[in-house]
Amino acid sequence: MSKIRIYELAKELNISSKTLISILLDEFGVKVKNHMSVIEEEDAELIKEFIEENESSEDGEESIEDKYKNLVQENSPKVKKKTISVKNNTKSKSTQGKKESKDGELQETERAEIEMEDTITVKEFSEKIGKPSTEVIKQLIFMGVMAAINQEIDFNTAEKLGEKFDVTVLRKEEDINKEAVEQEVEQEDAEDDDPNSEKRPPVITVMGHVDHGKTSLLDAIRKSKVTETEAGGITQHIGAYTVNINGEKITFLDTPGHEAFTAMRARGAQITDIVILVVAADDGIMPQTAEAINHCKAANVPIVVAINKIDRPGANVDKVKQELSDYGLISEDWGGDTICVPVSAHTKEGIDSLLEMVLLTAEMQEIKANPHRNAKGTVIEAKLDKGRGAVATLLVQNGTLHVGDSIIVGSTYGRIRAMFDDKGKKIKVAGPSIPVEILGLSEVPAAGDRFHQVKDEKTARDIAAKRKQKVREEYLQSAHKVSLEDLYNQIKEGKVKELNIIVKADVQGSIEALKQSLQKLSNEEVKVRVLHGAVGAITETDVTLASASNAIIIGFNVRPDSNAQAAAEKESVDIKTYRVIYNAIEDIKAAMVGMLEPDYKEVVLGKAQIRQTYKISNVGTIAGCYVQEGKIVRNSQVRIIRDGIVIFESELASLKRFKDDVKEVAEGYECGLSIDKFNDIKDGDIVEAYTMEEIKKKEL
Repeated sequence: MSKIRIYELAKELNISSKTLISILLDEFGVKVKNHMSVIEEEDAELIKEFIEENESSEDGEESIEDKYKNLVQENSPKVKKKTISVKNNTKSKSTQGKKESKDGELQETERAEIEMEDTITVKEFSEKIGKPSTEVIKQLIFMGVMAAINQEIDFNTAEKLGEKFDVTVLRKEEDINKEAVEQEVEQEDAEDDDPNSEKRPPVITVMGHVDHGKTSLLDAIRKSKVTETEAGGITQHIGAYTVNINGEKITFLDTPGHEAFTAMRARGAQITDIVILVVAADDGIMPQTAEAINHCKAANVPIVVAINKIDRPGANVDKVKQELSDYGLISEDWGGDTICVPVSAHTKEGIDSLLEMVLLTAEMQEIKANPHRNAKGTVIEAKLDKGRGAVATLLVQNGTLHVGDSIIVGSTYGRIRAMFDDKGKKIKVAGPSIPVEILGLSEVPAAGDRFHQVKDEKTARDIAAKRKQKVREEYLQSAHKVSLEDLYNQIKEGKVKELNIIVKADVQGSIEALKQSLQKLSNEEVKVRVLHGAVGAITETDVTLASASNAIIIGFNVRPDSNAQAAAEKESVDIKTYRVIYNAIEDIKAAMVGMLEPDYKEVVLGKAQIRQTYKISNVGTIAGCYVQEGKIVRNSQVRIIRDGIVIFESELASLKRFKDDVKEVAEGYECGLSIDKFNDIKDGDIVEAYTMEEIKKKEL
């Protein structure tokens, strides 16, 4: 059953919260603590009826507000509680127990009130209630909260603590209003159906492998040369362009194809309506093409395939269609539902057909937005310009943005001072699906952040401050993503319906075997979904996709590189590595049924690169190494990694600095080492030292 707060009901009835509290106590015998207390919707309806009856029967007499003010002043025996507002940094001297009134009746003692924001320090709380901080800390300990004098406590904790000292803790009205505005902003973001929606231009993202002709294809469409301004003819950032096709507008996002920019490509797939996947007819599906397909599938975005470079001598359209079918993209002329259009960016052949297919796909999607509401959308790119300050490229997805509007962008805010279109021309208005560059933000936002228009700059500033605090709290609480250790708990709580997995292995055969075995583990409660599988070391790209899709990375005979390890720690992505396929399958199966109880945890001590090798008779191969990370410890377990793939696991047989045996060698120093039962080491190999720490079993 739904509930309503006292202050909300009072606002609806056009009376003060204090009057409403008096009515509840006097007429209905209901005691409430303060204006933040809640009552059932059914009780609220009874109160509304009571007030309507009283208002309608008075006809020009005193209002119900005045009536109850007078009632309180007359010291009615039914009204037993009064409150005193205590200002900031003043002390309250409330008498304890009960006191006798003039007419001999006993009345309850007056109770102090204090106001606070979302959080308050222990010191501030003790000053507000006029108690020693040591006494406040003692009560917190009894409540099970360990907090020092300068640490913050939240509103709920402060409310319970107030009861211990006979003090009513209230939240500031201004803070309640901020919360209401933020909730309104979040509700706007969640809205899907709007009766006032109109047709809007589709947003198209062009994806594909590097040098397959993405930007050249865009050039052919908008008849301009972008590649000439790019370093080496490769797109270095996300560009957004609007073009007119047969009287209809289309917005294009040109995402980079090089794997170093996979994070940008992931953002492109999240804000787009349709993806044009560019595949070279003379080259076929390449690793980054496969990544682009997986990003699109993860974001559930329709794909139109442009088979480019059909004018080249080695072009083979059927071969490309065959390779696409291996990834579940079956061409329409082969009985599937994927639109494939042969084109040539060089000769302009097939361009018109491609655009017709894009417009047709957009029509089938029924892409709409309401231009008459507050603007909202996504940051495509942002930078700090020396002369202009924070500059952000925004894609308006709903509503209309004007110069002078105040906006909240993630945890930053601002008032739009100037707005430019994709050609650098100053504009004053931007509707749905229009990309614009804006000036006026307080800080540089993160690409991919959502933006919302709000009524004024003060509101935007308040919400931004609150979001920053929330981000800080989440960081301190270390809110992590799904991992095998807590998978069963998350399934029980209904948080996980799909277990997304990214598989990396040393050979293609292992990937296929793992994919098939893992997908068979799906049951009624959770579906196992392999998002991406590829040969090679675990890279930062894999961590980016895992973070965006809340996935677990499974590595078979491969290891994460340094950048991937750092990114995984930052994004709280779970990486599990195995040498035996059966172990990986058993771990996931056990996690799904709540039986996973790891006995050991691997702790990587350090990494050293082999710079030179020496063969010594009766001893074996000695490696001259440079410690790149952490430290190498004598008698530790080690693995030899070559090109990201684990080729051998063993222990250190010896560790030396010059001619002396040493216990450990730290980062930045050189050393000599030999590996037990392994002599086939080569220059460039990585020696990773690690230990296995025993951990206590968890009760799930």
